[in-house]
This record gives sequence, structure tokens and C-alpha cells, in this order.
Amino acid sequence: MFEINKLDNAVEVILQRPPVNALSDAWILAFHQVLDVIEQMDALSVVHFRSGLELFSAGADLKEIEQRLTMPPEEMVRYNRSLHTLFNRIEDLDCVTLCEINGLAFGGGFELTLACDLRIAANEAMLGLPEARLGLIPGAGGTQRLTRIAGLGVANMIILGCEVVDGEEARRLGMVQWSCPKEDLPGKAREIRQRIAALAPPALSVSKRCIKAYLTDGTDGFEMEIEAQRELIVSDEAKSRVRAFVDERRKRSESKKAGTSG
Repeated sequence: MFEINKLDNAVEVILQRPPVNALSDAWILAFHQVLDVIEQMDALSVVHFRSGLELFSAGADLKEIEQRLTMPPEEMVRYNRSLHTLFNRIEDLDCVTLCEINGLAFGGGFELTLACDLRIAANEAMLGLPEARLGLIPGAGGTQRLTRIAGLGVANMIILGCEVVDGEEARRLGMVQWSCPKEDLPGKAREIRQRIAALAPPALSVSKRCIKAYLTDGTDGFEMEIEAQRELIVSDEAKSRVRAFVDERRKRSESKKAGTSG
């Protein structure tokens, strides 16, 4: 169901459950096993999620949803809670999470992307939360994360209006951060991943916590910044990176002066 590739300070996770990367109980269990592996990795800056199929994910496995119609409602509650647990775990990863949306991302598939820090979509991708058509709601965190990310108006349009938008419109609405033509998507996503992979993992992890403090009542994000900087400035990685940056600037300045005097 998943393929994991370690790439220096990055990990690529490829969704591979034909035909539509449907979310099932087995899929959830397998995804947790992927996260088990990732959480054991050291010096990780970014996890890059993408699909190995022509679409990203069509959402929940409808056969399993149909089976739950004959079961007590607690079974649907259990399923939704299991998705909450999984997506919260993705959201809480110390490293940056990047989601590459190459095609259709509906329902739980789109909710998965919302659990990631960064999203890039093909202009041709189709994004939506159409659960109301089935008499249900986006129950894997979609009502909360989409509202938080794109605002109340956009969430109302997508969920209550059952609107489906392409990747370019999703970027304009703030649902994703980048969009580009589908043929350019792999290269653009790889470029973003490589840029993040070159950054210091501790700085990225602490930055994520400080950003999230904005959403937490009673948390002083400004004080968190101060304490984080206090810890980072004495780290070997920060010292090495600052000195390397200063040395490079000094060399460039000296080279420029030598060229001018010549």
C-alpha cells in the first residue's frame, strides 16, 4: 500500500493502493506502520507524500462504508476516530510534511492533505469534500482543518456548497500553497522537498511548534520563540551553519574586492 524511500534528510512516501488509494482499516494500519518507521529516523527535515497512481485519493473505501450501514453507529465512530488518530499523528511529526496532489483528492483523501504542513497541487487536480452527498460529513478532521487553513467562507463553500475546485483555484483560495501544470508537478515538488531537506531539522521542528502556538489558547508564542532561540544558538548545528554562512559571505566579499581592485 505504501513505498518508503529515504533521501538524505528527506523521506518520500508513495501511496500505492490501486485503483483509487481508498482509505480502509487495513490502509490506516499500514500507514501507522509507515509512521513508526519515520519516527525512528534521525536528522529528518521533510516527509514528502505523493501518489503512485493517476489520482491522489478518492477517499474512504465505499465497500467498507456500505458494510457499516448494517452495524451499530459506534463502528462508524471507531473508523472516524482511527482517522483522527492517524492524521493527528501526521500533523504532529517533528519534521515538515509536504503533500504532492497530482489528481483527484476527495473526502478522506483531501483530509489527509490538510494534515500536512505544505501542499502543492497540479492545476488539473480536483479537490473536494463531497460527503454531504452521502448524508455524511467530512469526519476525518476536514471541518476543522479546512476552516483553520482557508477560513470559514472557503470551508462553507467546499463543505456546505459541495464545491469541487481545481488545483489552481485551491491555491487562490489558500487551500494549497502552490500549484502548477501537472507535467511540472514532480519537478516542482522535488525542488521544494530538496530545499527543505537542506535546512536544519532542529530549527524546523521548533519552528513548527512556535507556529502552532498561535492556535493554542493560553500559550505565549513570543516567549516560545525566545526559549527556542536560546536552545538553538548553543547547538553544534547552529554554530556550524552560522560560521559556514559567515565564512562564505566573507569569501565572496574578498573576491569582489579583489576583482574591483584588479
